Amino acid sequence: MASGPYRASVTLSRLILQIRWAFHRTLFSLTGGRVGAAPPRGGVGTLFLLSRGRKSGKLRRNGLYYVEDPPNLAVVASNAGENADPQWWKNLQATPDADVELGTHRQPIRARRATPEETERLWPLFDAGHKEFAEYRARAYRRTIPVVIFEPREASPAEADSAATQSE
Repeated sequence: MASGPYRASVTLSRLILQIRWAFHRTLFSLTGGRVGAAPPRGGVGTLFLLSRGRKSGKLRRNGLYYVEDPPNLAVVASNAGENADPQWWKNLQATPDADVELGTHRQPIRARRATPEETERLWPLFDAGHKEFAEYRARAYRRTIPVVIFEPREASPAEADSAATQSE
C-alpha cells in the first residue's frame, strides 16, 4: 500500500466508482460474461483484466475501459485520477502476461506501456469516449497516466490445459 503524498485517497467519487465496478464484476460473473462487458460504443468498450497479484499471486479481476488499436487493445492506468498507479498496472509490470475477458471470449495478452507515439494517438480516442479521462489527467498532477497496450499472445501449454479443464 502506498503511503505519503502518493497514497490513493478515498473520496466520495472514488467510493462510488468502486461500488459501480463491484456491481459490474458481479453482473458479469453471474451472467457468464453475457452482460457486463461491452464492445466499443463511442469508441470505448469495457473488458475485464485477469492478472496475478505481484505479492499474493492471487488471480485479480479488474473492469477497464478500452479502445481498439488492431490487433491490440489499449487501456489507461488512470486510477480515477489518483496520484498513484492502480494496483493492476503494478501487477502487470511485474508479470505482463495476463488475460482479458470480452463478453464470453477470453484472450491471453501481454501488457506493455505504450510508446510516446501510441500515447499521443490513443488519448484522443479515450477522451472522445469518456470525458472523465481529461478530468483524471488534470487531477493526477504528480504523475503521467500511462496508456497500456494489451498485445494478443498464444496461451502457454499450462494455460491451455487449465482452460480446457475449466470448459469441461
